[in-house]
Amino acid sequence: MSDVYAARRGLLRDRCAAAGNAAALITRPANVRYLSGAFPLGAVLLVGPTEDVMFCAGAPTGEADEGRPDEHLRVSVLGNPGADPAVAAADMAAGVRADSLAVEEHHLTVGRHRALRSVAPKLHLADLGTAVEQQRLVKDEEEIACLRIAAEIADQALGELLESILVGRTERHLALELERRLVDHGADGPAFPTSVGTGPHSGRSRHRPSDRRVEEGDFLSVCLGANYRGYRCEIGRTFVIGTSPADWQIALYDLVFTAQRAGREALLPGAAYRDVDHAARSVLDSAGHSEAIAPWTGHGVGLEIDEDPQLAPTAMGKLDACVPVTVEPGVHLPGRGGVRIDDTLVVRPEADGGPELLTITTKELLAL
Repeated sequence: MSDVYAARRGLLRDRCAAAGNAAALITRPANVRYLSGAFPLGAVLLVGPTEDVMFCAGAPTGEADEGRPDEHLRVSVLGNPGADPAVAAADMAAGVRADSLAVEEHHLTVGRHRALRSVAPKLHLADLGTAVEQQRLVKDEEEIACLRIAAEIADQALGELLESILVGRTERHLALELERRLVDHGADGPAFPTSVGTGPHSGRSRHRPSDRRVEEGDFLSVCLGANYRGYRCEIGRTFVIGTSPADWQIALYDLVFTAQRAGREALLPGAAYRDVDHAARSVLDSAGHSEAIAPWTGHGVGLEIDEDPQLAPTAMGKLDACVPVTVEPGVHLPGRGGVRIDDTLVVRPEADGGPELLTITTKELLAL
């Protein structure tokens, strides 16, 4: 992987040079990991004209959740526990006579920006913008392999939960059990706080589990994800507790399933982000649920669980091949509950079989 990280930094270096910047200071954690292979707590990365250096307060541990730095990358551990790695990096950039430094203004605090100016007053600070985030958009096959494993872990954890007794257990207890099972199956941890909603809470986007207990006749909606080597996937399913779903539950589930399938089928290279959203949203709108659906249909995943692209009505841009995204339409009816169905997929050309589904737990309406 060392060559991969070096190549990523090389692309960024070329972009900086084309914009007239001698070096770039990367402070956003996911961007540091993408370019170096690791993110020790508080680390920053200086991508210089001749050398790249990671600055951190403590030596990298190599733990799974932190990652391992590229072996060819120089790591500078600061001796002063209170020192700011970003300030040390700016000081080095000024020392090698760089006249300009591109920084991630969308991540830097005002105070940190002032500290950089203070240590290197002659250094022009330019805005790098979201250059690294845009570089991260299309995943290579090694990244997709990590996402595929994360999805397998999430599928395993969810499948095991469905084989256990659910009635009488609280949302909070079920969420904790799912997160334990993720780690048991090899995840570094959950990709995000696990959401479990029962009865009137079901179908809510990012519902925080409560002490409500599962009851017969409830909808049970679950959304979880695994973090594997820094890469994060997402899966969401809705089930019925009991042997015979009510007619309204069957009708609502079939509607959301149809919307989710429309969104998945729209995931092709060249498709506009907003068109994918429209494919799923129009199904729910036409059934009179425009007020009960989320403001987005999906989003990108990778080193962060919610990254570009955003699949939403006003989103600008078009999909490329090898971009992993979620498709997660849902409907929540206040006081009654609702349905969410959420998958992680990779955009692939039709010649390669179309979208690759990573999360494969059945989408049949199961009665548990």
